[in-house]
Amino acid sequence: MPSILAFDKVSKRFGAVIVAHAIDLAVAEGEALGIIGPNGAGKTTLIAQLQGEVMPDSGAIWFDGREITRLAPHQRAAIGIARSFQITSVFMDMTVLDNAALAIQAIAGHSFHFWRSASSDPRLRGPAREAIERVGLGSKADFLVAHLSHGQRRQLELAMAIASRPKLLLLDEPLAGMGGDESRLMVELVRDLKRTHTILLVEHDIQAVFSIADRITVLVSGRTVVTGTPEQVRTNAEVREAYLGEE
Repeated sequence: MPSILAFDKVSKRFGAVIVAHAIDLAVAEGEALGIIGPNGAGKTTLIAQLQGEVMPDSGAIWFDGREITRLAPHQRAAIGIARSFQITSVFMDMTVLDNAALAIQAIAGHSFHFWRSASSDPRLRGPAREAIERVGLGSKADFLVAHLSHGQRRQLELAMAIASRPKLLLLDEPLAGMGGDESRLMVELVRDLKRTHTILLVEHDIQAVFSIADRITVLVSGRTVVTGTPEQVRTNAEVREAYLGEE
């Protein structure tokens, strides 16, 4: 299966600290790749380099057949990379549907007039409604976001990420701040999205990653320790020593 995303020996340092050391990484089209690692492993830097917020010192990043190493964040969004953030990023004084519509408009750029289009244009409203239905918020389309629970706001953020129908869905800590029931619902939603989306999942809850991902890459101190199936990663001796802290 061809790779839609590839890191080719990507390296980055901040002063004397190496945060990414010749990272090779590939995400096949249609798969869910999980990224795990202890604090300081380099997960945040990897996401920032994929998004264009941090530029590598060396190496290249490829997406959908083109090199994107130096593209700006908005250019990467326009070619099909969508991200849900670790910290919820929604407009509290707007409705659920308007939030999803504005997410599409932000990607589409100047072909839409800013507010009037988002609140009425069917080219935005139709896909926005599909996205919120997909994450289980269809009945709350006209609710103000301020009236949603934390878990429902995370569901909305997921809807905003998929509303523009991206080629790659980057999920950055989607379970952050959630309780048990909310976490279980989010895991089920992400597992459902695997049917239609290529996913790169970065998450501290490793059990959630094991239950979602087709393959998992383990980062330790800016290096990839191993990439394999959940079972291969779970039983890998180097992972157990470096990440799980087991003898």
